[in-house]
Amino acid sequence: MADGGSWADARLRAAWASNDWAAIFREYRRASGASQLTLGSLVGMPQSHVSLIENGKRQVTSADVIARITEGLDVPDELRGLPERPDSASATWGPDPELSERIARAHSTGRIDVRSADWIARVLAEHRRAEDVIGGKDLWPVVRSQLDAVTRLLPVASGSVADRLLILAGEHAHWLSWVAASEGQRGAAFAWLDLANGWAVDAGSADMASWVTRVRSYYTLNHGDPVRALRTAEVAQQAPGLLSPGASSIAAHAAALAAAAVGERDRSRRLAQESYELALRVPDPADRPGWLYWLDPVRAKLNYGEAAHAARDWSVAVDAFREGLEGLEGFPRDQAFYAARLEDAQQRM
Repeated sequence: MADGGSWADARLRAAWASNDWAAIFREYRRASGASQLTLGSLVGMPQSHVSLIENGKRQVTSADVIARITEGLDVPDELRGLPERPDSASATWGPDPELSERIARAHSTGRIDVRSADWIARVLAEHRRAEDVIGGKDLWPVVRSQLDAVTRLLPVASGSVADRLLILAGEHAHWLSWVAASEGQRGAAFAWLDLANGWAVDAGSADMASWVTRVRSYYTLNHGDPVRALRTAEVAQQAPGLLSPGASSIAAHAAALAAAAVGERDRSRRLAQESYELALRVPDPADRPGWLYWLDPVRAKLNYGEAAHAARDWSVAVDAFREGLEGLEGFPRDQAFYAARLEDAQQRM
């Protein structure tokens, strides 16, 4: 039997979403450690055929062969039957109305296997970590399919399980918003945020509601409206005593950036220091919300540098960026971003 745990790997799931059989075989073997011979035994084909498929010299077109691969590799339910990619990707960026309808029925009574939610949460965590390398667009159909799986569980959930699923749905919606925004689909990005915020409120999650509002502030600031961005960031902070230190840190950071953009530099400095100190209170990922897995002391220092850069405190920004970059590993796009910020600050000193 195949190693089902291998399907938490984001590169493997992206290959499946792309219907790239050569990549599916290669990525499955990488994720599972299986040889071509072992993979062949799982899918019912000789090692020589596996080699030909991996090298692009043999195509997989037979429905019977595809079914054997799907069963043999134990492909998760949420990946089976993924729709073909449409010619116009923009037609699929926004959320489906059906999602809201499913959520509206979330408060009926019933029981579900919580392991399903655990699995999907684990996979989403893998996607977050892989996005910097793979790119969100390739994982888009997979995450949308996962969100469908989450919302299908909701009508038979209740109580704390329903709340947990609502938060998980909100995490997926935020991820989809982030990818849509990176692809220039601003309207879709805000639509996904609206869904995520509603689900966070339904679940009673102040942290998730604050985080989604902080992302809205970030989008607004990047599109040249710092006054509205500051007002939105202030809303993200408006849960005194309810927000975890990690969520409070990020809300304060958003407000620091927006305050600097409207010329309130002293306020920006105070908020940046507050954000940094709050982040240092939760160095252990287990003490932070799942979507803030990245907010370790290294990231806290880089956030501090970004706020100093926004406030035109060039020497402070240089020191913070240098220190943070020394500890930042495994995020090439972020490394490039902060290295460019460091160079800019150095030139302005």
